[in-house]
Formats: sequence, structure tokens, C-alpha cells
Amino acid sequence: MLRFVTSNAGKAREAAQYLPEEVERIEYDYPEIQSDSLAEIAAAGARDAYREISEPVFVDDSGLFIDAFDGFPGPYSSYVDEKLGIERVQALAAREENDRARFRSVVAYVDSGGVETFEGAVRGRIVPPRGSGGFGYDPIFEHRGQTFAEMDVEEKNAVSHRGRALAAFGDWLAER
Repeated sequence: MLRFVTSNAGKAREAAQYLPEEVERIEYDYPEIQSDSLAEIAAAGARDAYREISEPVFVDDSGLFIDAFDGFPGPYSSYVDEKLGIERVQALAAREENDRARFRSVVAYVDSGGVETFEGAVRGRIVPPRGSGGFGYDPIFEHRGQTFAEMDVEEKNAVSHRGRALAAFGDWLAER
């Protein structure tokens, strides 16, 4: 049994598609450290959850990294979305010549042996909002002609940053 510390049931369903064991979703609100590194944030959260739950766990942390802004908002994506909204982020990005961006995700797994991290990324570009699916920045992140919000769940999961990190985690688990 793999324990995924997340309040998002959709993330847990996505994880189950990539991992070789059953996934149990655990709701625990671990403190999120402030860092420019997704790996440091995810590892700290996983360590805290492991101490609290006393079982091996994994967590993920993700962010939108806009090239024209030197990777900002990156690990601060949720905060920026909450304060500015995706429309204002897109409007700021539209002023720049470079519209490229990437979504990145890090999965951190902790057991008695320590922490392992796995990263996934997907390249795209920032566009005016389109689509009604997904969440967060999905309506303004276009990958291969479609925003993540225009893709159905299966299409998005097949190319997503989180899916790529989970696949790397799954490969590591299978080799253990």
C-alpha cells in the first residue's frame, strides 16, 4: 500500500494509474516550507507527514515556470494564482516576446531509508484562457495546440508533469 498525502482525490486517482501498488489517499495538512526548489518543498512535506503518520508516504509539489519571468511563479504558483488569478498572469506574460513555459512536478517518497525525489516536466506556452476542464493554470497552458483545460482527463494525464514524475516513481518502485 502506498500512502499519498494529498487533499486532492483526482491526484490520487492519477497516481493509481502509474504505481504498481494500491494507492491510499491520506489527508494531512503538512506545513509547506518556502523555497525556490520544488524538490526541497516536497521532501520537507514528505518528511513531516512521515513523522506524523509513522508510515512510508509520498507527496507532490508542482508549479508553472514561465521562461520570460525566469521561472516565476514556480514554487509560488498557488499563491500567485490566489492573489492575481490566471487571467492577470496570462496578461503579464502576453506583454513578453517569449511565451514559453513549463509545468514541473516533484514527487517525494519517504520511508525509513530516507527521501527519494522524482521529477516530471512538460513544455508549453502561455495563451489566453481556453477550455473548461482541469484546474489552476490549465486554461492558460497550451501543449501541442491544446490547453490542459481543453484536454479530457486521460489526455492530460498522458502528457502531464505529474504523470511523468509518477511514472519515474513507479519505475523506481518496480526496480526496488
